[in-house]
Amino acid sequence: MSIDLIHSDATELAELIRTGQVSSVEVMTAHLDRIEATNPGINAIVTLTNGALEAARAADEELAAGGVVGPLHGVPFTVKDSFDTAGVLTQRGSPIFAGRVPDTDATAVARMKRAGAVLLAKTNLPEFSYWVETDNLLTGRTNNPWDLNRSSGGSSGGESAAIAAGMSPLGLGSDLSISVRGPAADTGVVALKATHGRIPMTGIWPREPRRNWHAGPMARSIRDLALAYALLAGPDGSDGFATVPREFDTGLGTSPDRPARVGWLVDSGLGPTDAEVAATVRAAADALQRAGAQVDSVGIAALERDNPLELWTKLNVMEVKPAFRQVTAGHEEQMFSYSRFLEGMPDTSMEEYVGAEQGVERLRDGFARYFQHYDALLLPVTTIPAHEHQLGQFTLDGRTMGAFHVSSTTVPFNLTGHPALSMRFGTSSDGMPIGVQLVANSYAESTILHLASLLESLSPVRDQYPAL
Repeated sequence: MSIDLIHSDATELAELIRTGQVSSVEVMTAHLDRIEATNPGINAIVTLTNGALEAARAADEELAAGGVVGPLHGVPFTVKDSFDTAGVLTQRGSPIFAGRVPDTDATAVARMKRAGAVLLAKTNLPEFSYWVETDNLLTGRTNNPWDLNRSSGGSSGGESAAIAAGMSPLGLGSDLSISVRGPAADTGVVALKATHGRIPMTGIWPREPRRNWHAGPMARSIRDLALAYALLAGPDGSDGFATVPREFDTGLGTSPDRPARVGWLVDSGLGPTDAEVAATVRAAADALQRAGAQVDSVGIAALERDNPLELWTKLNVMEVKPAFRQVTAGHEEQMFSYSRFLEGMPDTSMEEYVGAEQGVERLRDGFARYFQHYDALLLPVTTIPAHEHQLGQFTLDGRTMGAFHVSSTTVPFNLTGHPALSMRFGTSSDGMPIGVQLVANSYAESTILHLASLLESLSPVRDQYPAL
């Protein structure tokens, strides 16, 4: 029997290891070989874990001895280099943190290990995790496995590229405005930004602004997202936002007793969207309707009243600038593009800050009204497919947009904290993946996981991989 280990998802790999069809060492070796073959051109992996093979061998020995094993026993996983990893370099995409080795694991990393997963490597990110493309002065630029001349997104772009290229089956990323969902869309993998606070941010840097940062899994399949989410969610006694028990869920679950009610949109105040991206969202809406969901084209007045990207920018400048100034003081020559860009932005006045906070409150009110009538919202992940490197601006519908406009469809849900999921459902005319985004009410992760699983089964692009 020939098993394609580098394209199997984590759930399948765990079953193969548990039933003795393959060993953890074989799985680890296959991914290490893939990294050796493909990472030089992609630059997704920035640090290999010393002792990964030995840990895999220990996992095999534990299984052979009849020990109790976790749901990811012996399965490799990778982690964005903003997560602390005990004894393994965590350099945060900056020469300022070069050589930094934490003593303890981030909560999310520790929970993956507790489930039996084996840390394989750390993945690339933008400087301080702040930008929509993955590049920095310390570990360089990550390329998209589908086209090396294009971005894999940011800020979890190294993680998305590693999974898409077959270097890793499962990983951890963080999301401030787009950072697991956008990279997943750019490279054709899946990612979940759970409700704010569901997955503790303990041991992940930076934290400012704490109200917007989320951690989340990235994977090859929706069932892997569901499994990882179940392992990662829940309070840890350290993150003050992580207070709701993992078992609490307000969603439809996997077997709803009525049709799911889904609204879809491609604009509604979010600005212009690429025509192929919009067509992919419409195709996903049609697929859900054919599968029995109640699907309607919708508009959301709150998005048309307050521009989420403008609100996010005003809040971000006010809260992040002081933190970055503290970190970069005395290291100004080691600052990269975003920290220099942020330093040059005009300060947010207190009046603007309060106004932005009130705008966010209006967004929350608007979505509270929306979710009285619908279980989920379907919309684009990014406004354009993966773009060329160092994109400063682009034109859509005759309008010139700044690079950060790619996140106008993801930012709202960092501001409100709603759970949101990214998955591929289409392909651009030049062969790049196109994703769709599913959003649910707070603590209703089961709703979007159920709908995403349904869409996955109907996807016209299932089991497609970059030719590397």
